[in-house]
Amino acid sequence: MERKLGVVTVLFNSSAVLPAFLDSLDCQEFRAFHVWAVDNASIDNSAALCRRLGNQISVIANPENRGVAAANNQGISAAREAGCDRVLLVNNDVEFGPRLFTHLIEGLARNDCQMTAPMMYYFDRPGVIWSAGGRYQPLLGYRCFHLYDGVVDAGQFRAAFRAQHAPTCCVLFDCSVFERVGTMDERYFVYHDDTDFMLRCWKAGERLYILPEAKLLHKVSSLTGGAESRFSVEMGTRNRAYMLAKFLGRLLAAPYIAGLSLVYLLRRLRGRDNGERHSLKQASLRAGFRMARNWLPLAGAAAGSGLR
Repeated sequence: MERKLGVVTVLFNSSAVLPAFLDSLDCQEFRAFHVWAVDNASIDNSAALCRRLGNQISVIANPENRGVAAANNQGISAAREAGCDRVLLVNNDVEFGPRLFTHLIEGLARNDCQMTAPMMYYFDRPGVIWSAGGRYQPLLGYRCFHLYDGVVDAGQFRAAFRAQHAPTCCVLFDCSVFERVGTMDERYFVYHDDTDFMLRCWKAGERLYILPEAKLLHKVSSLTGGAESRFSVEMGTRNRAYMLAKFLGRLLAAPYIAGLSLVYLLRRLRGRDNGERHSLKQASLRAGFRMARNWLPLAGAAAGSGLR
């Protein structure tokens, strides 16, 4: 019996990118999937556009923007309640070929792992890698960086390889992961929510493989105003501080926060940030630090679920 795949995507004024995303879904070779599109109070016709997939998609309409982490959790819960054995978290600002689902599913068994992710490329530079998984830097407060970002793919990646992290704009999970690790920490709202979740998976011993045969094009930051928007700066800075304090504890995180504050001051003195941007970053650092409840490091990965 073919195991059912639940596909979860979060809508937020996504009408500009949805048609191409829906085309990618509609052409999949693997057909035993159902999509849960969680709409965070879009004011465009995002939800209406989803109707073209007919009974293969369900829209969960939130009356307000609950954030990406909470919306993903809603979709994960709906998929599991419907009996799905696997859940694919996928952005809708992406495009992919007809064998993506097949590759990701086959990769679980072939690599004896619980998570698979594709090679991800810049949409406007299709041969240039955006992410081929990622790696954490514990001594830098579990800062995460994308592997091979900016590298041209000239066919040098031929075999699947393990990674500590992959951005959840496209990751396939066996549902056993959620039983052991929990779901996303909704306090992040957006940004670093996936960094947190994948770190907990790694600490819990869940195995993630990046599959070179699975490829995806990502329209980076197309729905959030870009990496330098006020919203992105505020949420990214706040959540970086929150993650530091959450995993290291507030006592150990304090020197890291002070170091970041000094870096932002130097940027201001060198003219790289104006006064408004500098003040926003400093306020966001303080806000993120206050969000963490624990003064000591978390005892284990499961403790970081955000469900306590």
